[in-house]
Amino acid sequence: MTGSIEQGTSQTHGNTHILHFLVTFPQPMEAVWPALSTPEGLGAWWTPVDVLEPRLGGTVALRGLGAGQVTAWDVDRVAEYTLDDGARVRFHLEPDAGQGSALRLTHEFRGEGTSEQAWRDHLERLIGNLG
Repeated sequence: MTGSIEQGTSQTHGNTHILHFLVTFPQPMEAVWPALSTPEGLGAWWTPVDVLEPRLGGTVALRGLGAGQVTAWDVDRVAEYTLDDGARVRFHLEPDAGQGSALRLTHEFRGEGTSEQAWRDHLERLIGNLG
């Protein structure tokens, strides 16, 4: 069994856009977490990471996206990266049916940003890497 990506949702409030995705994996949380919380993991499916201090308040620098801070960090569950331009990406991992896990991804940004299709492409790469 492979993972699945549910239909994403999109909201717009003025100039702020919020994308939400729910992704399920047959793998347990501990197998998925490194893909969301390490430079090697993020670089393999989303974007290269130049700096990542894995702790609340740590520095993060995502190549091509910008630098900022880790604004939420709950080991094995939540990683949130907020960039200096105000963009925020939150990965919330939780148990799913059986031994699997579910990822709730939120991307908040102003102006033009990553499209729903671009995120879907990244998430399909993540599923493939974990499979």
